[in-house]
Amino acid sequence: MTPTEADAYSRSAAAYVHIPFCSSVCPYCDFAVVAGRDDLVGRYIDAVCTEITTSEPWRPLEAIYFGGGTPSHVDPSVLGGVLDALSLKHGFSADAEVSLEANPEDFDVARATTLRSLGFNRVSFGAQSFDSSVLVALGRRHQSGQIESSVRAARRAGFENVSLDLIYGTPGETANSWRDTLRRAIDLAPDHISCYALTVESGTPLGRAVRDGAEAPDPDTQADRYENANMVLSAAGYTRYEVSNWSYPQHECRYNLTVWAQGQYEAYGNGSHGYRDGIRFRNIRRIDAYVSAVESDKTPRSGNDVIEGWDAEIDRLFVGLRRVVGVAPGPGVTTFLQSDSGRRLVDADVVNLVAGRLTINRPLLTDEVHRCVLDLEAPQCFPT
Repeated sequence: MTPTEADAYSRSAAAYVHIPFCSSVCPYCDFAVVAGRDDLVGRYIDAVCTEITTSEPWRPLEAIYFGGGTPSHVDPSVLGGVLDALSLKHGFSADAEVSLEANPEDFDVARATTLRSLGFNRVSFGAQSFDSSVLVALGRRHQSGQIESSVRAARRAGFENVSLDLIYGTPGETANSWRDTLRRAIDLAPDHISCYALTVESGTPLGRAVRDGAEAPDPDTQADRYENANMVLSAAGYTRYEVSNWSYPQHECRYNLTVWAQGQYEAYGNGSHGYRDGIRFRNIRRIDAYVSAVESDKTPRSGNDVIEGWDAEIDRLFVGLRRVVGVAPGPGVTTFLQSDSGRRLVDADVVNLVAGRLTINRPLLTDEVHRCVLDLEAPQCFPT
C-alpha cells in the first residue's frame, strides 16, 4: 500500500457496531462484554437500531465493522437488522467492506451462508493459537480443528476476506508452539493475519492472577515472537501494513485504515468510540445503563472530546504512526524532529524520515514513539 493510498482513507466514512455478548469472558479480556446475558439480546439490538435511526444522517459508509464481544454469538438475523438500519440511515458504497468478528466454535456453513447473504463480506476469527494448551490458558472454548473448519465454512459461503487474530507470549507457550501456530495459520491461506502480544490489564482475572503471583508474559519473549511472526509472514507473501497487521495486497482492513488515517467513523452500542466532525466520542460502557438510556430517549454518550488545533495534529501523528507508511509532513512532524526525544529516536534509528514522511523503523518501540508525540508542545507560531 502506497502512502497516497493509505492517506486517502482520511476521507472515508465508516461505522463501528459493538455486540457485547459472549459465551464466556476470557481472563485477559478488558472489553465491554457480558456473558450469560443472552436474555438481553433483543432489547440491546433494539437499542442499537434506535441509536442508529435517531443519529444524524451522513454519507454512504465505505466500511462497517461489527466487533465485540462476539457478533457471531447472536442470531445472524439480528445482525442483519442492524445492517438494514445502517443502510437506511446512511447508505453503503457499492463496494463497502462489511466485517464481523467471530469465534471459531460459532461458525459453520449454515451460519456463514446466512451472514454472507445478509451482506457481510469480511470475517475476522479469534483463533489466538493452534496449541491446545495455550487455548486453555487463554480461556478459549474452541480447538484448533474448529479454526480450520470455520475458515473453510467462510470460504464455502463466499467470504471475500478472511482474517485470523493470533496472540503470542502466553506463559507456557514455546517457540516451537508459536512457529507451529504461524505455520498452521498460513496453511489456511487467510487474506489477513493480526498478531497481538498478550497484555495484562488490571481488573481482569488475568490481571488479578498476576498480581497474586501468577507468571506474567515476558516482554523479551514477546519481542522474539513478534520478530519471528514478521519474518515468517513476510516469507509467506504477507505484507505488514500496521504495527500488528499483515495482509495480502488489497486485503487490508479498510475500517482500521480509516481509523489510522484520522478518517471519520460512527459508533453504535455500549462502550463504542467514534470520531465525527472533529469530535471523538464514547458511549456508556455498562450494557444495562446503555439500554436504559436509549429506551428513556436519552443520549447514550458518556463523553466527547473536541479535537482541533494542535490536538488534531498530535492526534494525526498518534494514529498515523501505527501505519508502516507513517505520516505526511506537517507541523507535528517538524516539532517532533526538533524535540530532544525526537532527535534521540532518530539517532537510535527508531524512526526515520523519507520524503518528509515520518515512519517507525522499529515497531516494537511504537509505544515509546507515542509517548514522545504526546509530550510535544505546540510551537509558538502554531495557530490557535
